[in-house]
Amino acid sequence: MNTLAVVLEAPLRLALTEVTLTAAGDDDVVVDIEWSGISTGTERLLWSGRMPPFPGMGYPLVPGYESVGRVRTAGAASGRSVGERVFVPGARCFGEVRGLFGGAAARVVVPGARVVPLDAGLEEAGVLLALAATAHHAIQKGGGRPIDLVVGHGVLGRLVARTAMALGQPAPMVWEHQADRTTGALGYDVLAPDADPRRDYRCIVDVSGDALALDGLIQRLAPGGRIVLAGFYAEPVSFAFPPAFMREAELVIAAEWQMPDLVAVKALIEQGQLHLDGLITHRRPARAAAEAYATAFGDPDCLKMVLDWRQCS
Repeated sequence: MNTLAVVLEAPLRLALTEVTLTAAGDDDVVVDIEWSGISTGTERLLWSGRMPPFPGMGYPLVPGYESVGRVRTAGAASGRSVGERVFVPGARCFGEVRGLFGGAAARVVVPGARVVPLDAGLEEAGVLLALAATAHHAIQKGGGRPIDLVVGHGVLGRLVARTAMALGQPAPMVWEHQADRTTGALGYDVLAPDADPRRDYRCIVDVSGDALALDGLIQRLAPGGRIVLAGFYAEPVSFAFPPAFMREAELVIAAEWQMPDLVAVKALIEQGQLHLDGLITHRRPARAAAEAYATAFGDPDCLKMVLDWRQCS
């Protein structure tokens, strides 16, 4: 069985290519993908060739870990049913073409245990589940402290703020350098860092991916404060030791979300406590993938680009 997939053939070289799928087993489902999101973090690094050495890294590869589709066939031991709409956090089913993360394809083969059934009404917004789960994971790394500052007002920063409030925390402050990204806040304030005089933050979540930001953030901490690094940093992260020593600062890394994070945010969405409105700003048919990736990575007005695969299955 073959399918169309986005293939990063080499840095800065992307194609929509037919690839061969691995045969499905009893534990697997075959999913016809309806929508997939483009990540401006890890996928941008893969596309540009700036991704540091990482397990599974190499070219050619199929990117994508934010996909939603319908179960086409379900193995006897998959635990899923034909026709279910599911979230797919990537797949490794493309033979010699690497699947890192493997979700940007018209059809995938994936273990049934890896997909998550969705409310039928969620549709394309379901691609945001991975980022919402990432936001939830970062909040948990706060160690029970309310998140009082979020650095970055892209999609992930917005989801950290929205998720924290959905969990009952007070509205955090959000910092954003780009003036055109200060809009779209839901119940919290967005400021340029220089416009914020506060220097007693107890828990900061940084989603900026800026490896040079730590010194400035440490200076804004209260004694004993914590910084959660929730972006992906392509360059070495360093900081001056004396200010961190004087504050007895804590630095914590939030890595990949776990299934409990996904389950938690899915429940918040279904209960109407976490809203995904206004986060998907651009859409393109999957056959225009090259244009879509260029827009996602080059247009500052693009918060989240979604590829529509429904004409490719």
